[in-house]
Amino acid sequence: MASARRGIVAYGAYVPFFRLQKSAITAALGTGGGRGTRAVASYDEDATSMAVEACRSLMRTAPDGLVPDAVYFATATPPYLDKTNANVIHAALDLPSRVFAGDVGGSPRSVHAALRSALGGSRPTVVVASDVRSGRPGSADEANTGDAAVAWLIGSDDDGPVVAEWIGGASATEEFLDRWRLPEWNYSRVWEERFGEHAYLPLVTEAAEAAFKECQIEPADVDRVVIAGLHARAVRGAARAAGVDAAKVVDDLSTTVGQTGSPHAGLVLASALDEAAPGETIMVIHLVDGVDVGFLRTTDAIADYQQSIPVAAQVEAGNDSLDYNTFLTWRGFLEREPPRRPDPEAPAAPPSFRSDRWKYAFVGSKDASSGAIHLPPQRVSVKGGAVDEMEPIPMADVPATVVTFTIDRLAYSLSPPVIAVVIDFDGGGRFQCQLTDATPDDVKIGDRVSMTFRRMMTAEGVHNYFWKARPAEG
Repeated sequence: MASARRGIVAYGAYVPFFRLQKSAITAALGTGGGRGTRAVASYDEDATSMAVEACRSLMRTAPDGLVPDAVYFATATPPYLDKTNANVIHAALDLPSRVFAGDVGGSPRSVHAALRSALGGSRPTVVVASDVRSGRPGSADEANTGDAAVAWLIGSDDDGPVVAEWIGGASATEEFLDRWRLPEWNYSRVWEERFGEHAYLPLVTEAAEAAFKECQIEPADVDRVVIAGLHARAVRGAARAAGVDAAKVVDDLSTTVGQTGSPHAGLVLASALDEAAPGETIMVIHLVDGVDVGFLRTTDAIADYQQSIPVAAQVEAGNDSLDYNTFLTWRGFLEREPPRRPDPEAPAAPPSFRSDRWKYAFVGSKDASSGAIHLPPQRVSVKGGAVDEMEPIPMADVPATVVTFTIDRLAYSLSPPVIAVVIDFDGGGRFQCQLTDATPDDVKIGDRVSMTFRRMMTAEGVHNYFWKARPAEG
C-alpha cells in the first residue's frame, strides 16, 4: 500500500495593518528609505501575538475537529527568553493540554528545523513563524525589513486533503559571518554586502543541484519559484545560481511588506498558493545561514481551498499613513513623554492561571437555561439568577457591532488616545474593550468589528496578552 501524501493541509498568513512609507525615512533623516512600503507591527503586537493571528487564520480552514499533535513556534525575535512563547499560542488556540508546544529560535533558519521535524513525522503538526524586524534608524534593515507571521498545518491525507504535497529538498550549510545580533541588541549588524553574496551563491547552486537530483525534477518542470533571504544581493542572484528561469520567480513582497525574516519564505509561498492551480511544482529557495531548497506540488484539493484572507488582500488593506516618529516610538528608538498616569501593573500569575481560557482563548460562559452569554464568564446568570449552570462558549471568532464608544486621551498607552468601545456580539454577549488598528476619526456606532489577540502592555518584564476589537475586514 502506498504511503499517504504528506505536506501542507492548511495555511494561514498574517500581515499587520500598518505600513510605513519608506520615503518617510528619507524625509526625516535625509538618508535611508527608498521606494514602496514596509509592514509594521502595531504598538500592541509582537511576534507571539502575530503568530496567534496566523494560527487563527489557519484553523478557520483546517479540517473540522482536527487537533494538532504539536505546535512549533519559530522566531528570531522572541518576546520572552527563558520562557516558552509557544505556550501563549497554545492557550490562545484553546488546545488540549496533551498538545505539545515548543519554541524553535535563534535565527530565521530555525523555521526549517521545525518544518523538518513536522514533515518527517506522522502526526498533524502546526508550524508557525513570526518576526518583528527592526534596524538602526536610517539603515537598510529599517527600510527593507517588515513584520508578519505565517502558519502551516503539516499533515497527511489521513488528516485532511493535502493541498501541497512535499516532494523533498536539500540543504547546504557553511559557517560564515553575514548578520548577527546579541540578545541585548534591538537591531542586527551586517557584514559587507559583497562578501555575503560571495558566500551564499555557491551554496544556492549546491543545494539546488542536490534537490533537483533527489526529487528527480528538472528546472523546466518548475512552475513557480519562491526566493527569500535577508541578503538582498544574494537573493537577486539566486535564480541564476539555482539554474531556474528568473521569469518564474514570484513577487517576494519586498516593496509592499518588506523582508520579514523567519516567516518570509512561507509568506511568499502562501501568496503563491493563493493563486496556484492543481499540479503546479513550486520551488522554494531560502537563503539564511546557509541555503535550504524544497519542492512542493499542488494537488487537486488546492482548487477548492482558500485561506480566510489571502495575502494579496491583506497587503491591499494596509494603512500606509503611519508617520516615522510613531514608528520609532513603537520600536523603542524614540522615548516620548508618557501620559500623566500611574504606570501599569504587571498581571499576577495566579489569577492569570485560574482564568487562562478567558484571558488567552476568550472563552465566556453561557447560561444553559436562559442562553445568556457572560463576558467575562460568571457563575451566576444575569437572567434568572441560575448558579453554576454555565457552559463554556468560545467568542474569539464571533463578529460584533459597536454600540457606543469613547476616546480616552488620558489613559496609559504607547499610542494614545485609547479608543474604548462597547460591542454586542452576534447571537448575544456584550463586552467593553479597546479598539485597535483604527484612529478616533475611523470609529462610529454600528461599525462591524472582530476580535484580535494583542499585547495590552508590558510591566515589570511581564507581557499582558488579551483581546481587543479591530475593524472587520471588508
